[in-house]
Amino acid sequence: MCVSALAWAKEMVVLDRMGSGEGSVGDSFAIDELLCRRVGEGESPVCHLWRHPRAFVMGTKDSRLPGAADGVRWLRDAGYEAIVRGSGGAAVPLDDGVVNVSLILPSSGELAHGFRDDFGRMVALIKLALLEHGLTVRYGEVEGSYCPGDYDLHIDGFKFCGISQRRQVKAMIVQAFVNVEGSGDERALLVREFYARAGRGADSGEYPDVIAGRMTSLQERGFVGASGIGHARNFADAVIGALRIAPAAVALPPDASAIAEMRERLAVRYPLPGQD
Repeated sequence: MCVSALAWAKEMVVLDRMGSGEGSVGDSFAIDELLCRRVGEGESPVCHLWRHPRAFVMGTKDSRLPGAADGVRWLRDAGYEAIVRGSGGAAVPLDDGVVNVSLILPSSGELAHGFRDDFGRMVALIKLALLEHGLTVRYGEVEGSYCPGDYDLHIDGFKFCGISQRRQVKAMIVQAFVNVEGSGDERALLVREFYARAGRGADSGEYPDVIAGRMTSLQERGFVGASGIGHARNFADAVIGALRIAPAAVALPPDASAIAEMRERLAVRYPLPGQD
């Protein structure tokens, strides 16, 4: 894959929050929303990199399952922070081995493209980031995976990444979760156990049928980066390198009060089940 495939990224800046995992997972989604507003007003597009030590992110459809409130209580008892996101897709567990990549782009002008092209940009970025590490990535739905979709990224048929999208009027957010470290099967089991509770009373087709042996991580597929730092940090650096972002091209995060206000607004817009 040639670098020209990422020509759209030439003005992009990076917000690297890989070391900011403390606090609410809702902060990261609030930051995406606020950055999307900035980009819609004409600021540079942003690549936001972040992770969270122990969270469970549901899709809006998951939150409407008959037993969703029971599922959330079970997650909380297990020490997970639960949240509902507005970008589509289904349930995804987060931990320190999962790197979240958000591409925040204008939805009009030179960088504007169609729905599938926006997903394709994320695919191209992650493919290029991993190509230099000797890993060949393909896309297409992996049946039995969690958060399944047409743009599942997989290696040898094992899924390690899912992609979703959220649009505002003038800009969009393309979000990817990337399992870099740890066990894909262990995460899949967590999601399956959630659906065993949340899906009680629902038709089987209303939520993904998560099967063992379909999920993986880059570490399990042989991803090796620079020694002395973790695999997750290595992957984040590979993404930044693929974008060819200059060291000075850094986005400043929104201020803490704006983040808190947006987090609360999103929590009202996408409420957790059982909190009515």
